[in-house]
Amino acid sequence: MWGIHALRTFSSLAVQSSSRASTNALRTTVTRTYATHFAPTSKDEPKATSLDVDNNVFKTYKPVSPGIRHLRRPINDHIYQGKPVRLLTACLRKHGGRNAHGRITVRFRGGGHKRRVRLIDFVRTEPGEYDVIRIEYDPGRSAHIALIKARDSNAEGKTKWKYILATEGMRPGDVVQSYRMGMPEVTGIQGARTVRPGNVLPVRFIPTGTVIHCVSLSPTGKALLVRSAGSFAQVVHHEESGRYSHVRLQSGEIRKVLQDCCATIGRVSNLNWKGRKIGKAGRNRWLGWRPRVRGVAMNAKDHPHGGGRGKSKSNKHPVSVWGWATKGKRTRKPGPKGPKNSNKMVIRERPRGKEKRAGGS
Repeated sequence: MWGIHALRTFSSLAVQSSSRASTNALRTTVTRTYATHFAPTSKDEPKATSLDVDNNVFKTYKPVSPGIRHLRRPINDHIYQGKPVRLLTACLRKHGGRNAHGRITVRFRGGGHKRRVRLIDFVRTEPGEYDVIRIEYDPGRSAHIALIKARDSNAEGKTKWKYILATEGMRPGDVVQSYRMGMPEVTGIQGARTVRPGNVLPVRFIPTGTVIHCVSLSPTGKALLVRSAGSFAQVVHHEESGRYSHVRLQSGEIRKVLQDCCATIGRVSNLNWKGRKIGKAGRNRWLGWRPRVRGVAMNAKDHPHGGGRGKSKSNKHPVSVWGWATKGKRTRKPGPKGPKNSNKMVIRERPRGKEKRAGGS
């Protein structure tokens, strides 16, 4: 009997000591730092594909001040920390949202940090291989940019050094090439090697289902579509006539694009940009945005909702500062000048209303 009690006591002590040891081990391994990274909660979670947004790549901060309590930034350790190439930049004059007559045309703009415009090459007519030197931050856009250098020893100036939009996964040491002026006469595996992220090809040579960005609408024009962070389009179909190809845009719209137009292979970089949190109003001022004032807080001369006593818009229908009905009122005009059949290049419009809420694409 005494042996059974002794065995039970020994087992309970062993369990308590093991639990204390594991707790101490956890206390010693967990460290509190000023900035922390989100980490996956489980090793069994499925890995995200290249088109998914990973929620575990944001940087948060210890709330030592209210301004950084909710601050959240994407982790981009590969971004170059130095200054841009002076040759590939231009000065930016601020106008505070005013036009040439001094009237405000864009409200709530003004101030902000000094910037220089990065001159991005959206045409890329020069052939040959270019080496990716570094990935840089661009204050004028949401996507990252890549500094590339031509391998041609005779190239000089802006022909030798260029800024392009960085594709997702692009790193220093990669090689990109433009086939805008002509494709090499290769087939099979050699031809498939031209379809690489960062390469520019005419749409007719891009296989169906390929993810693209920087799509041009003119054979000799610059890239106009799909240029913001994380965006991408997809080649859906090549017409048998050999004139147009069908491209699905980010919004779900499917439109025709001339097969002689060019596009860049891959997805635009910095896809986690939309998941960031600014954290405080002052950071918005650094970006050049002034406080956005509500209409009911204005005077009667400044907004239809302004004036009166108290916080009331005097039983009026909600309208914008220009008097347009808002909150559900349809303002798009039907007919030839409206959305229906107004653009002959659009095969299928983007989903709206019930179709959008149902998840249609």
